[in-house]
Amino acid sequence: MTDRRDFIKQTGLLSLAGVIGANQIAMAESPNKVYAPKSSTWADGSRLVVSATMLFEAGGQPDNAPSPFPPNMKPGYKDLPATTWYEYGYKEGIPRMLDRWDKLGIKVTTHMVGSAVLRNPALAKEIVDRGHEASGHGMTWKDEYDMSYEEEKKFIKDGLDAIKKVTGQTAVGYNANFLRRSENTLKILQELGCIYHIDDLSRDEPFVIKVNDKDFAVVPYTIRNNDLGMIELRNFSPDQYITQVKMEFDQLYEESATRRRQLSLTFHDRVSGTPQMVKAATELIRYMQKHSGVVFKRKDEIARMTLKDPTSLRE
Repeated sequence: MTDRRDFIKQTGLLSLAGVIGANQIAMAESPNKVYAPKSSTWADGSRLVVSATMLFEAGGQPDNAPSPFPPNMKPGYKDLPATTWYEYGYKEGIPRMLDRWDKLGIKVTTHMVGSAVLRNPALAKEIVDRGHEASGHGMTWKDEYDMSYEEEKKFIKDGLDAIKKVTGQTAVGYNANFLRRSENTLKILQELGCIYHIDDLSRDEPFVIKVNDKDFAVVPYTIRNNDLGMIELRNFSPDQYITQVKMEFDQLYEESATRRRQLSLTFHDRVSGTPQMVKAATELIRYMQKHSGVVFKRKDEIARMTLKDPTSLRE
């Protein structure tokens, strides 16, 4: 009976394996230039950049939006307890986080839902007045992937206009609801004067793409460090949250010795604005700040630095 090695020889698989092995060695010696790191440090000399996001969504949610309560409401009735859960985001959550950011000495990016901004204008204005970035997050809680071009352009513009009207700041970045943008979203953002979006999970560092034949920055997002997924959906304890994010930071900090790295953190108003989560975030941020070369930047700062830096990755 022909043994396995004879079969491989007869079928030519051994030769093929040798070719594959040689190709793998050659690829390791000459990595793809698109993915090869061009610089280990950022243009300003930073070693690792931490990008923190504080979502301003509460107050802009539709009736009976998802909440920790079981979705067993009868049609035609309003889920009043769920409404108060969202109200916590702008009554307690954002004010508490704003005070904490001041004490920690960091600035964050706030993706703002246009309708939430119009319902709580004083709070939206305070966010900007305290030095944080106001960024687009649509006019309401609505996915964009199935919108027509004109419908989506109006939807995005209305949200950006609401931010400008209330805060005086022109938003230059964008985050689609649940990241579900359409094929036209980036073209529309470029036309409306935006310079970056975050709806991309493919990297741990920002990069540049071409949109309408112009440079456009991608400041990547991650769902790994998203409080909504970890705390609300997976029921992590604050201790589990701290452990997971700290492990993410430690690994990226190690990699940042030879590669440009970015850590993304996401704080939702109604989730991370609770006392226990603000305490957890404080412990994490102070831990990160003890490491040499770690800086916290707003996403517009990251985008502008990426667009100006000739060593930035391009796709």
